Amino acid sequence: MNKRIDEAVAARAYELWEKAGRPEGRDEEFWHLAEQELLNEDKGSPLRTPETL
Repeated sequence: MNKRIDEAVAARAYELWEKAGRPEGRDEEFWHLAEQELLNEDKGSPLRTPETL
């Protein structure tokens, strides 16, 4: 991924993590949730998976 996308995913993952009460050891889970949310927002993204179509 490029730097701008990584930064957007990181910012959203941090928001999700904070809302969940800052649980330890779940960084990958929040990263993937944030990534999927952002990909779903961009319907034209070539990175979207078939499950999000």
